[in-house]
Amino acid sequence: MISFQTLFYFLACNAVMLVIAMVMEALLGWPDWLYRKIGHPVSWIAKLITWCDTRLNRNSASSFRRKSAGIVTLLCCAGSAAVIAGGLAWLAGMFTADLMYLFIMGCLSWPFIASRSLYSHVRAVLVPLQAQELQAARSALAMIVGRQTTHLDASAIGCAAAESLAENTSDGVIAPLCWGLFGGYPGLVLYKAVNTLDSMIGYRDEKYADFGWASARCDDVLNLLPARLTGLLFCICSIRPVSAFKVMIRDASAHLSPNAGWPEAALAGSMDVRLAGPRDYAYGRIDAPYIHPDGRKMQSDLLAGCLRCYLLVTGAALLILCWIGTGILY
Repeated sequence: MISFQTLFYFLACNAVMLVIAMVMEALLGWPDWLYRKIGHPVSWIAKLITWCDTRLNRNSASSFRRKSAGIVTLLCCAGSAAVIAGGLAWLAGMFTADLMYLFIMGCLSWPFIASRSLYSHVRAVLVPLQAQELQAARSALAMIVGRQTTHLDASAIGCAAAESLAENTSDGVIAPLCWGLFGGYPGLVLYKAVNTLDSMIGYRDEKYADFGWASARCDDVLNLLPARLTGLLFCICSIRPVSAFKVMIRDASAHLSPNAGWPEAALAGSMDVRLAGPRDYAYGRIDAPYIHPDGRKMQSDLLAGCLRCYLLVTGAALLILCWIGTGILY
């Protein structure tokens, strides 16, 4: 039977590990020179997913066989990533003292937190948008969204960037922190593997509707709590927290995703801006409903406000982890 003291010490150690990872990511991002030399841990997972996709996803197979192949892909990619992460954590614990162990695990966790890179990608859309350089803004937006961007006007570009910011605050920052806190380094890596699977094969088109079904459903489950926590943090960090909370509760379920609607609705309420609505993808048009339909039309200054709110949310997450991490002293 695990005692409360042991559990609290486990959470405190994980919190310290994540604080180290967040600080390193905020200061360094993932340097280009390092990417050129070794790539990125998520890209290593992506290569395994691509390998499975190429060999197991057969258009001629039945729906049952493609779903079965998708389950095998999920177990292979997410399972192997978690096992390797568990092995690294075990080795670090065997041969290093406590403080050095936490530092090493923080360094290993660093690539799986995306707070700085998310900010940089959205700011890359904001800067040309403020200068009314729409083509440059569309090109930057295409790096972070899957929808068609060539026809979008300034307002639609800002909306798409804000939606991506809200959703990826959950997927790229808060959810990894949650799973890293409660599952340690293996939990963090397992989540990122599943999230990468969803981003690569979790589509509803003909090619992936069956093959990516298991990965998409698993990602939905892993994001149930983090998405709602992200929405709550957006509300708390808003200049209008009560209005943001009301919009989140009212409109979150209008989103096609069971999770993305929570941070998006919270951000929409925080900035009093209309988000979502119909959008075009390579496989066709989706007539999605609007979130906060009575909100203001998106403008570049509102997107800048969304980024400021995002910084407050990540700062709040860091403070919470620091508070939990102080338990290691007792």
